[in-house]
Amino acid sequence: MADLEVKGGKGSPRVDLTPMVDLGFLLITFFMFTTTMSKPKAMQITMPYEDEKLQDAEKSQVKESTAMTILLGKDHKVYYYFGIGNDPANPPQIYSTGFKDEGGIRDAIIAKKKEVQGLISSGALKADDKLTIMVKPMDESITDDLIDVLDEMTINGVPVYAVVDITDLDLKFIEDADRRN
Repeated sequence: MADLEVKGGKGSPRVDLTPMVDLGFLLITFFMFTTTMSKPKAMQITMPYEDEKLQDAEKSQVKESTAMTILLGKDHKVYYYFGIGNDPANPPQIYSTGFKDEGGIRDAIIAKKKEVQGLISSGALKADDKLTIMVKPMDESITDDLIDVLDEMTINGVPVYAVVDITDLDLKFIEDADRRN
């Protein structure tokens, strides 16, 4: 409380601030207990179910017309082609791009998504067919590129995508594309 000290007939008030320290700690404790901490956000990953007894006809198949394959190369290079690309006799057209604003991988994903929507609306595909993107990172690619591609899937609302091991055929496609360029 405030005390009056008398010095030579004059009284000057002196305020004791010791209780204010207690009040400060009580307020800090109150706010710590009443605030909610932000929840950590993590990406949801659905892992495939592996069953040895499952026949090939029972496995989910990707249609060539709804598929897009993205190959992550070194030095932030991104290669992509439309389809599955599992026929070495008939290789797909490989496109090379990056993570740029104009003509980047986002534009390619949007174009393929519009193409699939057009095929669904024309009746060439069933309504439950969806764009399926397979992401295949090379050993020389970096994690940031993979995260950027997965972010593009979220931004563009791609319903089905998977991170798949790159095949020797895909590496040959990349070599051929680099030789042409």
